Parts: sequence; C-alpha cells; structure tokens
Amino acid sequence: MTETKKPINKKTIIGAIALIAVVAVLGIAYAVFGPKTTDGEKSITIEVIDNEQRSVVYEVDTEAEFLEQAFADAEGLEVSGPKTEFGLTIETVNGLTADFNKSSAYWSIMVNGEYGQAGASTQPVTDGDEFQLVYSVFVAE
Repeated sequence: MTETKKPINKKTIIGAIALIAVVAVLGIAYAVFGPKTTDGEKSITIEVIDNEQRSVVYEVDTEAEFLEQAFADAEGLEVSGPKTEFGLTIETVNGLTADFNKSSAYWSIMVNGEYGQAGASTQPVTDGDEFQLVYSVFVAE
C-alpha cells in the first residue's frame, strides 16, 4: 500500500508568510520606537516608598544603562529577587518583601511620575530620571 501525501495548502503558506512579515514589522518598530539607552555619567534619583508610605530618596550618579544596574550605585539601597528570562523580578527592597501570593503585594516601578512600562532589567536610565519603587497592593474591583 502506498501512502499519498497531501499537497501543502496555499492558505497555509500565505498564513506563514504573513506571520513572518508581522513579526518582522514588530521587531523593526521596537528597534526604532522602543526605549533607548544612553552612555556616560547620569544623575538620577531612586525613591523607595514602603508599605507604610515612608519614603527614602537615593541620589545616584551612575554610568548604568538600565535601572537594575543603577541599583548597585545607590549607596544603602538593597534590591533583590529572582532572575527569569524576562530579567529581575523585584521581590525585596531594603528588607521589605512584597509577596503577591500571600498579600497581593508587589513592587511597582514609576518612571518620571508615570507607571513604568519596562522591568528593572530593561528600563533605560537617562540623565535626570526620577524613579520610584512603590510597595503596591493589587485590589480587585
């Protein structure tokens, strides 16, 4: 008994080509319009706001390109958490752990007064930036 192979459907080929084109366009758009890093010395501030709304401000001079790297240059600031394929997940800041599984708490990153759109490992640092690490609790509506 001979087995006959089904011909490849034209719709499948067109769909695959369209998917590749969309991925390429998105990659180009990210490269052109995505966040940019800057070289050289930068002066930034990192403010930590804890679960009791207490604030500690760190004035940081750094050559870091990304926020995670700048943490090391902030004297007295301790930030830790697991690293995944997406980068650092901030769990503990200055000894205070935000455990989403226990209390729906997490550390949010604010960038120049707006909710951050990138994680600590991919958030670019530019001169004059003001960052906040805010202990936050998710409340379902």
